[in-house]
Amino acid sequence: MQITFTGTGTSQGIPVIACSCHVCQSTDLRDKRLRSSIHIQTENASIVIDTGPDFRQQMLRENIKYLDAVVFTHEHKDHTAGLDDVRAFNFVQKKAMKVYATKQVQEALKREFAYAFANIKYPGVPEIALEEINAKTPFTINGVTLIPILVYHYKLPVLGFRIGDFTYITDANFIPEEEKEKIKGSKIIVINALRRQTHISHFTLEEAIALMDELKPEKAYFTHISHQLGKHEDVSKELPAYIKLAYDGLKLDI
Repeated sequence: MQITFTGTGTSQGIPVIACSCHVCQSTDLRDKRLRSSIHIQTENASIVIDTGPDFRQQMLRENIKYLDAVVFTHEHKDHTAGLDDVRAFNFVQKKAMKVYATKQVQEALKREFAYAFANIKYPGVPEIALEEINAKTPFTINGVTLIPILVYHYKLPVLGFRIGDFTYITDANFIPEEEKEKIKGSKIIVINALRRQTHISHFTLEEAIALMDELKPEKAYFTHISHQLGKHEDVSKELPAYIKLAYDGLKLDI
């Protein structure tokens, strides 16, 4: 299984519009962050977790020609806004795109992309086949089993996912103890680390490090990074040896 970080930035991405900070002005490509998502590739499956506003650009950059399914963590725009662009895969694959989401997320998608779910559809709108998931029940896509992990983004429920020895969590600042049990034993954990200062709905750098020290993966990668955290090169020097900052285009072979 290969995991590609298609995006590792927070809701505004990096560089941020109209910002002149040293991170946004960095020439290091690792400091250029699109909105957070990952692509999962196995012999029989091609899956994207979240389709943010940069979805089209991410698919083109990674030369992804086929997509079996989209899985959503939650309904915020920086994770859903690019869903319309599955139209391209509809055209090439000549079938509806399977979209896995909770009932709450499905309701948001139907509001925000009402034209795609209308009884009478305008020609060319995305063809979407909704598949309902929940926090308690694992599900399988073309041989890839995803175990949902319920976390909280302030008060908003968000799903992380464990796939074998790999766990992916974004947009969280609280994980219930019973959900941590699902994560334990993962060899690789990806977790959000927004910035240094306390945030109402995201783990800080310090909190993310403490959580990884508690869960003890062999390797950890931080994602959903804002320009307030600092430059990739500088922050990397502060991290424990087993923790790395993810960056756009990074690939993990698991």
